[in-house]
Amino acid sequence: MSEIKDRNMSVFEKYLTFWVLLCVGVGILLGKAIPNLARTLDGLSIFVNDAPVVSIPIAICLFFMMYPIMVKIDFAEVIKAGKSLKPVGLTLFVNWAIKPFTMYGIAFLFLGILFKGFIGEQAVDFVKLPPGVDGVLGSIHGSGKIVLHNGINMLQVPLWRSFFAGCILLGVAPCTAMVLVWGFLAKGNDGHTLVMVAINSLVMLLLYGVLGGFLLGVGRMPVPWEALLLSIGIYVALPLVAGCFTRILIVKHKGINWFNEKFLHILTFVSITALLVTLVLLFSLKGEIILSQPLMILWIAVPLFVQTCLIFSITYWAAKKMSFNYKDAAPSAMIGASNHFEVAIATATMLFGLSSGAALATVVGVLIEVPVMLMLVRFCLKTKHWFK
Repeated sequence: MSEIKDRNMSVFEKYLTFWVLLCVGVGILLGKAIPNLARTLDGLSIFVNDAPVVSIPIAICLFFMMYPIMVKIDFAEVIKAGKSLKPVGLTLFVNWAIKPFTMYGIAFLFLGILFKGFIGEQAVDFVKLPPGVDGVLGSIHGSGKIVLHNGINMLQVPLWRSFFAGCILLGVAPCTAMVLVWGFLAKGNDGHTLVMVAINSLVMLLLYGVLGGFLLGVGRMPVPWEALLLSIGIYVALPLVAGCFTRILIVKHKGINWFNEKFLHILTFVSITALLVTLVLLFSLKGEIILSQPLMILWIAVPLFVQTCLIFSITYWAAKKMSFNYKDAAPSAMIGASNHFEVAIATATMLFGLSSGAALATVVGVLIEVPVMLMLVRFCLKTKHWFK
C-alpha cells in the first residue's frame, strides 16, 4: 500500500480481514467448548409464538456495532447535494435500481446453479420461524418446512437458499461506514461521499425492507415482514436517531474538534469490538460446517466478489460517460461497490438466526470487503488520467 496513505484507518480497519480470520478460529474453539451456545442465546430472546425473534444479548451487541457508525454522519451535508446532482443521482440509481437485482441474479447463478452440487443438493439449514406463522410441524412456507430442531420449531430450508438470502441482504445494503475510508484513500471528493452516506442512510429506512422483502420472497425464502420492520427499527432507525441527537448535543457543548478527535476515536473501538464479538458468536455456531466443508466460504465469496467488481465497473464506466471529474467518479464507484455489512449481519441474524447460513453469508462479505476494496482503490488511483 505504498501509494496509499492510511492515516485515517485504525489498526482494526486496516487489518479487518485478519481480525475476521481470528474470529473464525476463536469462534470454532468456542463452539467446541460450549456446544449448546445457540440454545443458551435463544433462551435469552423475546419469543413470539414459541419462536425466538430477538436475542437480547445479540441485539445489544448489534446496536453498539451500528450506533458508532450513525454518530459519524453529518446530515447537514445533505443540503450540499444540490450542487452535485449528477453524481448523487448516479449513485442512488446504481445503489437502489441496479445493485440489488444484479446481486440476486449473480448469487442465484453461482449458489443455485453452478455451485449447488458443491454445497450439497440435500444440504439443509434451520432458520427462525417468521413471527405470527402457525408453527404446525410439517407445514410448508416458501421453500422450507417446519420441523423440530434441538427442541425448537424451526424452518428447514435448502442450505444454498439460506446463503442466497444472506447475499440478498448484502446487496440491498449500500455502505455508509467504511466507504468514507475508501473514498479518502482513492483521493475522491470527501464532500460527495459524506452527502451520499447521509442520503443512503435515510433511503435505507424506506427501501431496505421493501427491496429485501421483495427479493427474499422471489427467492422463495420466508419473508418475516414484522421481523424485517423490527430489524430496521432496532438496527437502522434507533441508532440513526440516537446518533443524530448525540452528535448535535456533543458538538453544541464540546465543539466539533472534541467530537472528532476524542469521542469518535472511542466509538470506533466500540463498533469494531461489537462486530468482532458478533462474529465470534456466529462462527462458534457454524464451526462444524466450516471444518467439514471449508470450501463453503469460497462458494459464498465468489458471487460476492463478482458482484463487487461488476457494480464498481458499471458505476465507474457510467461516471466516465457522464463526464464526471475523477474526484466525483471514484467515491461514486466505491459507494456502489461496497456493502453495509453491519446492517446485513444484524438483519440476517434477526430474521433467520445467528446460526443460519444467511448470517454466515453476510459475514463472508466482511471477510472479502477490505482486500477487494483496497484492490479497487489502487485501480482508481492508477486510472485517474481517464477523467478530466
